Order: sequence, then C-alpha cells, then structure tokens
Amino acid sequence: MRTQGQTIKVIDYRQENASAPFVPKPAVLSSRGWDSIYLELHQQPKFDVAEHQHTMHVIASGLSCSSRVCSSGERWLDGKLTRETRNLGDIAIIPAGISHRCNWNTSVQFMILAIESALLKQVGEDLVNPDRIELIPHFMTGQDVLIQGIFCALREELESGKIGGDLLIDSLKTTLAIHLLRNYCTTQPKLSSYADGLSKYTLQQVTEYINEHLHQDVKLSEIAAIAQMSQYHFLRLFKQSMGVTPHQYILQCRIDKAKYLLQHSELSIADIAARLGFCDQSHFTRYFKRIVGVTPKQLLQIQSQ
Repeated sequence: MRTQGQTIKVIDYRQENASAPFVPKPAVLSSRGWDSIYLELHQQPKFDVAEHQHTMHVIASGLSCSSRVCSSGERWLDGKLTRETRNLGDIAIIPAGISHRCNWNTSVQFMILAIESALLKQVGEDLVNPDRIELIPHFMTGQDVLIQGIFCALREELESGKIGGDLLIDSLKTTLAIHLLRNYCTTQPKLSSYADGLSKYTLQQVTEYINEHLHQDVKLSEIAAIAQMSQYHFLRLFKQSMGVTPHQYILQCRIDKAKYLLQHSELSIADIAARLGFCDQSHFTRYFKRIVGVTPKQLLQIQSQ
C-alpha cells in the first residue's frame, strides 16, 4: 500500500487514455462522446494496479479468463482488503474519491464503466437530497443482473458504432443511475407512484416532437424537458403510457416511416436510411429486418410481385 508521504495517483476517465499508466496493455475498446459515462473493455495479463483514486464512480465487471477457470485476486477498497473469487459477471463498485487497489492472478478480460457523480444527483434530484447521495463500496463478490445487462448493451453499442444513438445511451445511464440510487447508496430514495402515465396533452406534445425529428439523434433530456419533468419520471411515465421505452418508440416510428417511403416514394434505400437518422444502409437494414421480418429490398420485391 501507499507509504507515508507518497501522493496517491488519480484516474480521471474524462481524460484520454486515463487508465493506460495503470495497466500493462491499452484498452481494447473505449467510448468517447457519451455524456456523463465512459466505458472501457480490457484484455490484460496477470497484473497489479497501484493504489489510486477515481474522479468518477466506477463499476468493474469481470468477463472471462484465458482458461475456463475463473480468475481471483485481492482488492483494497477504502483501506479494507478482500480476496475475490471473481466469477463470470461479478461486479465491483468503486465510489469516486476513495482509495483503491487490486491485482489479478491470471490473464483476464473485464469492463470498466465510469459514471459522473453529477449524474446520480441529476437523476435523483426529486427522489433524495442530492447532498445525501453516497455510493457504497462493493467488492467483486457477486453479480447484478441489471448492471450486467447495461454493460452488455453499452458494449454492443460501442462495437456497432453507435447504432442506437444518444437516446439509447441516455436511457441506459438513467436506468443505471436509478438502480444505483435504489440499491447501492446509503440513503434510499423515496419513489413516487404514478398510475396514469403522461397526460394526453403532454404525450401528444412529446410524440409530435419525436415524429418531427426522426432524422435527428433525439436526446432523452430534450423530450423530458418538453414534458417538464426529470428524465427518471419521464422514462417511467412514457413507458406506462406507451408500453415501450422512448428509444423503442422512436425506432418503431422510424421503421413505420421507412415502410411508407418504400411504398410511396422513389427514394433509394440509402436515401431513406439517411433521412430517418440511421448511420448507414446496413444499420437501417439490420433494424428493419429485426422489426418487420424482411429487409427493405425484400419488401420492395414483395410489392412488385
């Protein structure tokens, strides 16, 4: 551990390649441009991380090892030492500002998700006093299915080149923040119950805005502002009203509009993809087939028969 007079090192994931000085190899994948969160995927040999602190809250998740036997190692959190077995999918939570150190006894693959402290305060603003939000350190000794799902969704988004867009990232990070507030904070939030969803007028305003901006990367903060409520409450009430998340609704609207344009316009498939905010034709085709059951080209062939 740190000797007397030694300055503790700091990792700030807002800086490029922040983790590079602490691990033997650079991250295999890393995100950029995701507001309030940052993801890294690592494939590392046996190593020991020097004592440090994070400027952001960090969640670490073990993925796999070089052998079929799960890795193990030691972790120090805020001066407390625990030996971890680290089964596949186990997570550790390292709050911002506390001392941390760990080692791995074999080669390993893992992910790191860093979260701005301000995100928890923003999401929890109408649930708990922001000054009382304190994340609890958590050793890598157990799994969390919801956090694992968020890790997988963010990794898929990173590997696929941001197909889902900002709204998907916003939804995932808001869900994660709510989950952390509920399950890993010293003060439990007081959750309000809303049985009726969004009002008819508010829902109309939101859906009209979405349909007018299908060509853009609509942000959760934008449509929550139209509804004049926090992102947390907007997500809950929108799903109560529509039966799907805002991201799922927007994707369905884009596919519905694409079907109309394929049937009633002379636009090419590539032009329709660009007009409806998809990254390119291949990404449009992938989502179209997933929802409709056939590709855009196959739909045109069916129409011409």
